[in-house]
Amino acid sequence: MPANRYHFVSRWRVDGSVTEVADILDDAESLSRWWGSVYSNVDLIGEGDSAGLGKTFRLLGKGWLPYTLHLSFRKVDERYPNGFTVAISGDLNGTGIWSLVQEGPAVAVTFDWTVSADKAVLRWFSPVFKPIFASNHRWTMRRGEESLRLELLRRRATTPDDLVQIPAPPRPFWVEKRWLALASAVVLAAISGVLHLCHRSSQA
Repeated sequence: MPANRYHFVSRWRVDGSVTEVADILDDAESLSRWWGSVYSNVDLIGEGDSAGLGKTFRLLGKGWLPYTLHLSFRKVDERYPNGFTVAISGDLNGTGIWSLVQEGPAVAVTFDWTVSADKAVLRWFSPVFKPIFASNHRWTMRRGEESLRLELLRRRATTPDDLVQIPAPPRPFWVEKRWLALASAVVLAAISGVLHLCHRSSQA
C-alpha cells in the first residue's frame, strides 16, 4: 500500500433507530452545526436525483492537527436507511461507506474510509508521520460519535426546556489557541527533526 494511502474502519454504537441516524448523516447541510468540531463551510453544489444519487457537497475538514482539508463528497450509492456510499475528492480521494444496522434499541454504525492523501503536507510526510495522521482521523471520528449522540437528543427534544438541558456539540480543537500553538509546535519540531536527519544522511 502506498504511504499516502489510508484505510480506516470506525464503529459507533448509539441509542436510536436506523432512520433517525440515517436522516442525520444524510443531512449534509447540517454537518457544520452538529459535527462542527470537524466540518465547516458546507456548501451543497449538486442536488442529485430523486433517490439522492449524485448529491454533492463541498466542505472543509479538520482535526486536532493544524491543517484543513478541502473536500467534496458525492453520493454514489443509496441504501436508506441502512447506509450510503460517497466518493471523496480534493485533498483526499477515495470512498467513504456508511453502514447502519439496528441492534435492539441501538444502532451499530460503521464507517469504512479508504482514501489517498493528496494534500501536499500529507503526501510528503505520510512515509514518516502516518501514525500521527491516522491519530488525527481517529480523533475526528470520536468527536463524530459524541456529536451524533447529542444531535439525536436535540432532534427528540419536544420543549425548549428539554433542549437547553442538552450540552452543546464539541467545539473545533483549534478554538483553543493554546492547543493550536502546542499542536503546531509538535508538528514543526517533528518535521524539523526529520529534515535534519535527512540532511545528515546526505552528507554521510
